Amino acid sequence: MSRAGASQRRGEELRRHILFEAKEVFLETGYERASMDTVAARAGTSKRSLYAHFESKDKLFLAVLDLARELHLDTLKTPDAYAEDPAEAVALYCGRFLQLMLWDRQLATCRLSITAAERLPGSARAYFDAAFVGPRERLAAHLAGHFGMDGPRSTSAAQDLIDRTVLPRLFRTLFAAEEPFPDKPAEETLAEDVDLDAIRRVVSAVL
Repeated sequence: MSRAGASQRRGEELRRHILFEAKEVFLETGYERASMDTVAARAGTSKRSLYAHFESKDKLFLAVLDLARELHLDTLKTPDAYAEDPAEAVALYCGRFLQLMLWDRQLATCRLSITAAERLPGSARAYFDAAFVGPRERLAAHLAGHFGMDGPRSTSAAQDLIDRTVLPRLFRTLFAAEEPFPDKPAEETLAEDVDLDAIRRVVSAVL
């Protein structure tokens, strides 16, 4: 690898390291109290280096939400990853989606985005896209591919499934009416963490 290539790789690694550290700072202190000084210190880098990668706290925050989207979708995967039967794959995908959204770290990110929405409305939209639009698009693609639905119908059905299987318990937990999962939930405990039979009934009714 050339010196230029090695330098670029180190720059990319530092940028990603900064994002992970910034994510922790934002979650711990909230957007308003988070400072670039704190992020630089936590990342073990200089403010000059930090600003070379992110020219403002706003830009850093939006990049953190992009990271959250990437991590969320990588963990959630696609419906086909859960079962060979297309309908069962939908049920397990919706269950896993709900399970991940009930993790206290995900809920903290959601609350953080809500509190920053007035100052940074684009950040709230970015979080919404990260948490809900991406998963819905993956579900819609599965419905189109396996159930012969056209684009509008598959998107409508995917939204209906999410509205009925994910949102009710998510909102209850978001507003502290139910307890979140303190640790990142494992796929192996899916049947213990969510009511898969209830989700299967919804899937059967929608499909």
